[in-house]
Amino acid sequence: MFGLEGKTNRIIFLIAIILVCSVPSMAADYPTKPISLNLPFGPGGSTDLTGRALFNAAKEYLGQPIIAENKAGGGGTVGISLILNKPPDGYTLAILPCVAVMTAYHMGKINFSPVDDLTHIFRYTSYQNGLVVRADAPWKTFQDFIKYVKENPQKVSCGTPGVGSASHLIMEDFLMLAGNLQMIHIPYKGDAETNTALLGGHVDSVLSSTSWAPLVDAGKFRLLVVYTSQRLERYPQVPTFKEVGYDMAYSSPLIVVGPKGMPKPIIKRLHEVLKKASENYEFLATLKKLDLPLIDLPLEDLEMTARKESEAIGKIVHKLGLSKKQ
Repeated sequence: MFGLEGKTNRIIFLIAIILVCSVPSMAADYPTKPISLNLPFGPGGSTDLTGRALFNAAKEYLGQPIIAENKAGGGGTVGISLILNKPPDGYTLAILPCVAVMTAYHMGKINFSPVDDLTHIFRYTSYQNGLVVRADAPWKTFQDFIKYVKENPQKVSCGTPGVGSASHLIMEDFLMLAGNLQMIHIPYKGDAETNTALLGGHVDSVLSSTSWAPLVDAGKFRLLVVYTSQRLERYPQVPTFKEVGYDMAYSSPLIVVGPKGMPKPIIKRLHEVLKKASENYEFLATLKKLDLPLIDLPLEDLEMTARKESEAIGKIVHKLGLSKKQ
């Protein structure tokens, strides 16, 4: 019996050695087939455009097709949830709209953690969000807009990319800071839908990322305020929320993620490839068109940074009375 047990242990040890040795080999060969990329909002928005541009540039280094699909819904959470149970082999990835999914997590709307249940691979930009109205709207400034909202509770509508999205969180926060004002929130499945709704006069305002920039430049939309820490280079005349009296500024990064448990060599390979892709001219032109910054965060800092952001968002959600623990 002792001999049999010893033989069994040797077999287990040999299998373990084979598996350990195969991981670097697998990473060296990776990828050997097409990669699926889930885009958690509809086509035409910032997440869609930047995600496609980044991976179009990455194809040169990966040598395999990228199958990008829009999986909209749930304020950005549906597309992420669809990769959770996929094999952690690097062939199923997604773009994580960080704040939207973290907000949903702290509100108890999803049963997975965007930090603990995903592999964070590459952070490449952050939404630059703002409030826009149609160019023919009566509000010339954000102060005009807020004054009207105060005098007309539940009369002014605001479109966002979804319930629990970063924009929704911002809307609720500034309404509370302004004295618990009331607006009609109308959620959509992405930035492109919010822009279409505003163009058609179906909503009075839109709070979302800079996918509205071409429409502002074309004179169809008016940008009233941005909720970034500094004024946007493209619109230096437009104030930040802090400058108009609301002490709030949000970073809303986009992160390439995969299922939990991906091998470290494959994570490193993807991170290096995507870093090279982020230097591509067409990708940088896409960022510039949307007035988005390029982010270069080291691989070893990704999880720690995301965890700190999640904790901060949890505090805001709790302050607004939206926490799952309340």
